[in-house]
Amino acid sequence: MPLVMGDLYVALRSANVPEDKAMAAAAEVASVMRRSGTASAMGGLRILKWMLAANVVLAAIGLLAV
Repeated sequence: MPLVMGDLYVALRSANVPEDKAMAAAAEVASVMRRSGTASAMGGLRILKWMLAANVVLAAIGLLAV
């Protein structure tokens, strides 16, 4: 079975899309994301958000220490 985006599949099934079409659509989206590197870009964005939050906290601590 190919890599499938589970949430997309569930959403399509809850919208009464036939099972075979929902599975094919979810597999296609997962395949496109894997080929385009979108998943790795989203992971990189998550790291950048964490680093920004850490910098804000450190700056706030620096301001409070003055």
